Amino acid sequence: MSQDNVQALRSVYEAFNRGDFEAVMRAVHPDIEFVRFGGQSPVRGLAALREWMEPDAFEDQRFEPLDFTPNGNKVLVRHHFTGRGAGSGMALDFTSFAVFILDDDGLVTRLEAFFPYEEAKALQTVGLSGQDARADS
Repeated sequence: MSQDNVQALRSVYEAFNRGDFEAVMRAVHPDIEFVRFGGQSPVRGLAALREWMEPDAFEDQRFEPLDFTPNGNKVLVRHHFTGRGAGSGMALDFTSFAVFILDDDGLVTRLEAFFPYEEAKALQTVGLSGQDARADS
């Protein structure tokens, strides 16, 4: 199942990057919870997640997955983000982490974002220690 989850998430990233948000939504559980960076309030439910995906702060944004580390129904993804601020034109370019939890049907039930310096916390969230090797799948 871990490899199925990795493949499902590859498809989610591809859909998001091409702006096919409806395809992303088909991979998400209706009761999704997205825990955002920095203690921002979580995004809960399909409608709220769909609204969050609409570009507003960024005129363009892209998440390129670098590697996937599955552990049961959880997958840690290290990804590279690039974006340009709408209005300001400010460029963003950084690598961060996301932990996805999927249900038995392969739908994402929870997504938690981690800053670049929070790798140990991301590994702990997926149920691994900092000494466990990342598995590029």
